[in-house]
This record gives sequence, structure tokens and C-alpha cells, in this order.
Amino acid sequence: MEPALAWLKEVGTGLGHVWRRSLQLRVIVSTLTLSLIVITILGVVLTSQITDRLLDAKINAAVEEMDRARNTVEAQLVGVHDAGTADQRLADARNALSNRAGGSGSSGAAGSFDSALTMVGGTPQQQMFKGPIEEVPEELRRFVQRNQVSYQFAMVSDPDGYHGRALIIGSPSGEVPTLEIYLIFTLSNEERSLSLMRGTMMIGGLVLLVLLAAITALVTRQVVLPIRSAARIASRFADGRLKERMLVRGEDDMARLAQAFNEMAESLSNQITQLEEFGNLQRRFTSDVSHELRTPLTTVRMAADLIHGSSDELDPALARSAELLVTELDRFEGLLNDLLEISRHDAGVAELQVESLDLRMCARAAISTVRHLAKDAGVEVVIDLPEEPLVAEVDPRRVERVLRNLLANAIDHSEGKPVLIRMRGDADANAVAVVVRDQGVGLRPGEEKLVFNRFWRSDPSRMRRSGGTGLGLSISVEDANLHEGRLEAWGEAGVGASFRLTLPLVRGRKMGPSPLALEPMQRKPPVPVELDGAEDTDAPSSPLPLLEPSENGTATEPEPPDGAQPPDPGVLTEPGDKQS
Repeated sequence: MEPALAWLKEVGTGLGHVWRRSLQLRVIVSTLTLSLIVITILGVVLTSQITDRLLDAKINAAVEEMDRARNTVEAQLVGVHDAGTADQRLADARNALSNRAGGSGSSGAAGSFDSALTMVGGTPQQQMFKGPIEEVPEELRRFVQRNQVSYQFAMVSDPDGYHGRALIIGSPSGEVPTLEIYLIFTLSNEERSLSLMRGTMMIGGLVLLVLLAAITALVTRQVVLPIRSAARIASRFADGRLKERMLVRGEDDMARLAQAFNEMAESLSNQITQLEEFGNLQRRFTSDVSHELRTPLTTVRMAADLIHGSSDELDPALARSAELLVTELDRFEGLLNDLLEISRHDAGVAELQVESLDLRMCARAAISTVRHLAKDAGVEVVIDLPEEPLVAEVDPRRVERVLRNLLANAIDHSEGKPVLIRMRGDADANAVAVVVRDQGVGLRPGEEKLVFNRFWRSDPSRMRRSGGTGLGLSISVEDANLHEGRLEAWGEAGVGASFRLTLPLVRGRKMGPSPLALEPMQRKPPVPVELDGAEDTDAPSSPLPLLEPSENGTATEPEPPDGAQPPDPGVLTEPGDKQS
């Protein structure tokens, strides 16, 4: 049973795939389905009409035949009172209705029929009948006994072997009060005619459906072939083969479609070529400018360092100017480095220097780099790294730069609240994840995508404590893509932001789901409890810290150990370590 179900499921899946991919098949099946519905309705209507006409003609002929039969029977039975004579006359009357020698059947304008006669006569009175009176329905006999000429369709069986529907018509006698005359007309001829008609209509309908399928396939082929050609050429065009064009034949709608497609392809090809040239010029310009600026920057740097080294001998205003000059030169040098790195990514020449090392080393190096930023901003950085080494094939310089950018960005936007960096790995999923979270201003809806754009800032008036260039997150995304990983962002206004870097442990193998969640779990606010008619005023009114999902799926909060005092702002803490 299971193999059959599996086979049926596979066949159904294959048919569904063909149905979704083939426009021609859908058009043919739709046309045939609608045509079958129309042919069925037409066949039912025609069959009903023809059946009604045949039965009406049968009834009219049966009524005429009944008039002749009544006259024949009455001529035999009028004036007869003796029971024996009446019985003999009744048999003679039935025989007179028959035109077949030795048979009980008769043939007339309404077709072959059998007769049944019954009457009450003789002295004493007795019921007499001749013919298959048992085939006559009781309901019909009651109508005839009320002096009404009536007919009814019923199932009958005769000695000749016929079993089927028949028209039974009954009539009283005006000359013999107790006489009832019944004629039984079989409908064999009508049923044969209807069967022949139904067979003819069915064969004609099947032939018509086959012809419609062939016509539909031919017509849709003329439409589908140009569409398939356009789809094939569009796919090649998307693959970079910008010289592909459709073949234009004739002057019909498809020819105009092909011509319009070719014009569109030509226009797109020209624009793509122009954009590629412009992009190459822009990348070359950025690279050249960055390189050319290094020489004067080096000269200015030497002069600034010389002036800054003699700042003790200068006027306080000049000393402050020298300090600002050195700071801005550091920022300018960082911007040049970022521009050069961006130009390498744009040109596709950025390369990885892959090493197998413990990623915790990259995280600690990045944390050490931003230590002074955390102290200056009064921000606590909570470190949650695994106890066991997490060895991965990465470029340590690039990974450290990504984590440094994420930490600096979190500190800038933390509003003085703690920043968490957490790392977890999953060997089965071939993935390692680092999450950096803050509880600061957060991101508005839609900004989680814009945050990786170059020089984008959520609040342009906001001061950067890290002195960033606006290219850090853009470079970080490029570095993550270069590692075949991904960098994602989440944020909520007033709640905070979360950035997750996911990298493969082993390059070349498929990376599974990230070991860490991007969005934090949130603790429900406490419900105020009324005590003796008064509200609990001790409930906290400030926003609660975000809960972090731990390795076993439960929610934990980055807190110091029991009995320990909260760390001073700017101090880097790691769970399990004593505060320094």
C-alpha cells in the first residue's frame, strides 16, 4: 500500500510541476473542460427533447389505436349476457386485435402491442379477463374504472422475453359498462432509437473534443513558441549575454512583441554598458584619489606629529589646535583606508587570508580596541563567550574589523546602557554566530535594511563617539559575504538594536541556521498588585532589560553574580569572572 501511495504522490507531484510550467497544457485542458461541459449540457437537452417528442408521438398513436381496438371489442361483446358466451366472446375479441397468427401480440401505427381485456358479466355476475391483466398497474385500473381514458409508463415482462418500460393505455367501454380495455405498447423501438442517438452523440462529442484539442494545441503553439523564445532569450540576457535578440517574423502581434522586446534589450544593453563604464570610472577614481591622497597625508601627518610633540611649548590655543589636527588626521586616514577597502570590494579583487583559529581571539581583540570608547561613554560591555574554543576558517583581520565596527556602533547608540557581545557555535549546522546588542535608541521599521547603506545615518545630527566614517557597516557586510556568511540587523525604537554575524566553521560546506537568535526575548512588565485598596508603588517604571536566550532555550539576563555590586560603567565584564 505504501509503495502505491508513494508512486501516486510522485506522479501527482510530477503532474503538478508540468501543470505549473506549461501554459499550453493549461489552455488545452481548460478548453477541453469547458467544451466537455457545453457538449454534455447540449447532449442532455437534445436527448430530453428527442425523448419527449418520441413519447408524445407514441402516446398519440396509442390513443388512435385504442379507438380502433375499442370499436372492435365492443362489436364482439354487445348484447351478450350469458357467462360462457361472454367469456368466449372476450377471447374472440382479444384475438381480433391480433394480426399475428397464433400470437398474443398485435402491430399497429403505434408499434407492436399486447392487449388485456376484463369485464364483469354472466348470471351470476363474475369477473372475466383475457391477457396479461397482471401487468396493468392498479392505479391505472382505478382511473379506467372511473370512465377515464388513461395511460401510464411501467415496467413489464412478456413471454417473448422483453423486459423493460412500456406504455399502457386503458379505456372503458361506452356500450359494455363493465368492460375495460388495455393496450400494452413496448418501448423497445424507442429505446433502440434513443440508444443509437446517444451513441452517435457520444462518438460525435469525443471526435469533437479530439478536434478541439488539436486545434487548441495548434493555436496555442503559435502563441506559446514566441513566449518561450522570449523567456529563453531573457534568461540568457540576464546571464550577461547582452547580444541575444528575438527573431522577428511577419507583422502580427507576436512580431510587434518581438520587435519591442529587441528594442528594450538594446536599450538595456546600452544602459548596462554605460553603467558598467561609469562604475569602473567611479571605482578607479576612488582608488586613484585614495592612493594620491596618501602622499600629502603622510606629509601632513609628519608635520602634525612634530607640532603635537612640541605642544607643551605652545600657547594653549595652539596646543588644542594641534590635538584637533592629529585627531582629524586619524579620522581622515581611517576614511581613506575604508575607501580603499570599498573600492577593492567593488572591483571584486578583495581576497581572504584564511586561517584556522579560535574566533574568541578575534572577539577579544575587537573588545580591547573599543575599550577606551566604552570608558569614555560610560558604557558597560558584557562579554558572553563559550568556554571551549571555536575554531573556524576565517580571515582574522576582517572578522576583527567587523566585530570592532559592530561594538563601536553599539556603544555610540547605547545611551549609556549595557552592551552585550555573545558568541555561540554549532558544529552540526557548520555555523558560528556573534550577536552584539544594545538597549539604546534602536531602529525604526525598515531601517534594519538601510543601516548597511554607505554613509547612511538614522539621525544625522547625532555625534559619533567612535569617529566613524559611515562606511564601517557597509564594509562589514562585504566582509561577511566574502566569508560566505551573512550579517543581519534588528531594532525597535526605544528598545535597542541587535546585529548578528553568522559565519561557516568550514569553508565550502553548506551553512545551516544560526546558533543565536537575532531578536531578543522580552520580559513581560509586572502587573500592579492592589494591597488594601492601594496600588503597589514599588513596581519599576523604567524599561526592563532585554532577556537573552541561553543555550538550553531559557531566558537569562546579563547580571553580575549574587552578592556582587554592579560594575562601574565602561568596565568590560565576562560571566564567571571577577570584576577588576
